[in-house]
Order: sequence, then C-alpha cells, then structure tokens
Amino acid sequence: MEKFLPYTRQMIEDADVSAVVDVLRGDYLTTGPAVTAFEDALAARVGARSVVACSSGTAALHLTALALGLTDHDSVIAPALTFAATANGPRSTGAKIVFADVDPETGLMRPSDFEAAIERAGPSLRAVYPVHLGGQTCDMPTISAIARERGVAVIEDAAHALGTVNPGPDGQPVGGCEFSDMTVFSFHPAKTIAMGEGGAVTTQDPELAKRLRLFCTHGITRDVGDFVDGPEQGPWYCEQQDLGYNYRVSDIHCALGLAQLGRLDSLVEKRLNLRTVYNATLTRFAPVLRPVRQVTDARIGWHLYQVLIDFDSAGINRETLMTALRDRGIGTQVHYIPVHHHPYYRSAHQTPELKGADAFYRQCLSLPFFAGMDESDIAWVADTFADILQ
Repeated sequence: MEKFLPYTRQMIEDADVSAVVDVLRGDYLTTGPAVTAFEDALAARVGARSVVACSSGTAALHLTALALGLTDHDSVIAPALTFAATANGPRSTGAKIVFADVDPETGLMRPSDFEAAIERAGPSLRAVYPVHLGGQTCDMPTISAIARERGVAVIEDAAHALGTVNPGPDGQPVGGCEFSDMTVFSFHPAKTIAMGEGGAVTTQDPELAKRLRLFCTHGITRDVGDFVDGPEQGPWYCEQQDLGYNYRVSDIHCALGLAQLGRLDSLVEKRLNLRTVYNATLTRFAPVLRPVRQVTDARIGWHLYQVLIDFDSAGINRETLMTALRDRGIGTQVHYIPVHHHPYYRSAHQTPELKGADAFYRQCLSLPFFAGMDESDIAWVADTFADILQ
C-alpha cells in the first residue's frame, strides 16, 4: 500500500517547530511565559475573562467538576453520545451520571432530551455537560434557560468546537461562556489545533477561575491574599488548601498551541471547504449515505466529517465496510459508542433505552477529515466507496 489516508492527522508547519525549539532553548520548559501567553491568546480569541490551560481535555473536564464541588450526593446530566471523558470528569468526584438521549440525525442533545433526563435525575441534579459533537453546537440558549431556572450549572464540552460561533446576529465564539459557567476545550492531535496533549477551561467567573487554577496545581496556592494562616512567612511559603492534582501543561505544549492558534481561521476555513466538497461529492450515494445534518448557518469549526449510512440498504455491515476501506488505504472511525453501553456505566447506572443515541450509533461513520487533505483525497474516498458498494 503506497498511501494511507487516516481519518485524522495533525498539521505541523515550520513555525510550529520553531516555536517549540525556542522554548527548548529557553529557560522554562514548564510553568513559564509560554503557558501564560497561550492562556491570554485563547481568552482573547473566544472572549473569555479567564482561561486555565491544563494537560488534557479530560483533565479540564475533571477540573470543572472539582471547581463546582461535585460529590457523590450530586447528579450530573451528560449526553449518551460522546467520548467517555465527558462523563468520567464529574464521575471522578463521585457524582452520579444521568445520560440524556440525542437527536438521531445529529448526535446532539436537544432541550427535550435534557428535560427528560432532568425528570430521571431528581433533586440531586447539580450540572449539565452539553457536548458540541463534531463542532456543531447544541441549542445552548434553550438548554441554558432550562438549567438556570433550576439552579443547574452548565459546562460546555467544546472539545470538538474550537472556532465555532454561536448562532444569532450577535453570535459569540464558543468558549466565551455566553450560555454556560465554563467551557472545556481539547488540543489533542485529532483536534483543529494540536498541542500533542493539552486542554483548557474558559470562564467569565473569577471565583471559578481561582478554583480551577488551585485544583490544577495540587490544591496549592502562592497567592498571599488567599493564605489561611496569615501573611506570607517567607519567599518559599505556600499553602495546600485542598486536594488537587498536577494537571499543569508545559511551555513546550503551549508554544505549539500558541503557534497553531494563530492559524485557527485558516484551519477552520480549510475544513469548511473540505466539507463542502465532501457534501457535493457524496450526493451520488444518497439516500443510502448522507452527511450528518447541519443545524445552523452560523460558522462551524468542524472537527469531524460524519456520515450516516443505511447499512441494510447498502448490503454491507459497518465492520466489513471499514475493513474494506482500510485495505484500500482509507482510515475511518466511529464517534461514539454510547457511553451508557460501556461495561462500567452499564453496571453502575440504570439507564433506560435511549433510541436517538442508539440510532445514531448504528449508522454513523467518520471519514478522513483534516486540514492537510485536498479534493483529490475526497474523490479517492468516494470512488473507493463506489467500488466497495458495487
């Protein structure tokens, strides 16, 4: 096989390499100026008052739960159709996860799905974690209004949605927390900008920002104004005020992230163009194969190109199709197995049938989609599909 087209691939340019080399030749490999510069740049980009960068999107999700003070007395709602980390973050604090259904055409949690999950959660409900699957936003104005009425915190899982803008004439970038208390991002190599590993939480609330930063660094503070035991006792003095973690991200990662963040617009635009070409190229397979429905005309920072396939009509099952594509040099993926079907959550939580999540999962397939692709790659995918389906 001369060429393999993966379902995703990071895009590293000379400027990225130079930024990392500059850090390696500098004085700080971690807890240095590159981390601050990245946090400041991301805050400016999304319109957030505060950004706390951390070691991964999973760490970011855990930090939000810690900052809210979630315990085993609390319940949290998360959509069933997501990566396990969305549920694992609050679950790691002991919170019970109540899974909500999703739209079978988009994989997004709808307000009606949220309300149905609220009835199952009961009075212990403390937070909801809407997931912007593939880069598309949930109906955040409605979900936020429902949550606010009940005193429920809202944390957007925007791991897929950097560069997406909220709908409306004055739509703000996702991450500005227009409809939430906190927003979580991931900078895994599969995402629009890559840091190797890395994540961040954005917020407009200074008290939440303080708690996020505390839990990110072992629960230790060096801020004199926050000391419990009085004024500073010496330049070495610090206080552990809670049980935290080492979730810090290095200057090496942030230098790469900062360089990539400077190209975010062009990376998003390239993905938008690729989606347009995909949509036009794959029309010949309708209605057996169709792209996931687009829910808004607002600018979307697409992370995935997902299609829904009627495998019965196609006369092939998903495993056979994925294997045949891989044998011909094309990688695909499934996003995601509904989390409540995983053994851990199946044994720990009683979840009713969620027909939307199951329907989406049965049909979904993620095709190769990354900024380094061109139109010839999409033509190759389509022609290979045609050859296999014949």
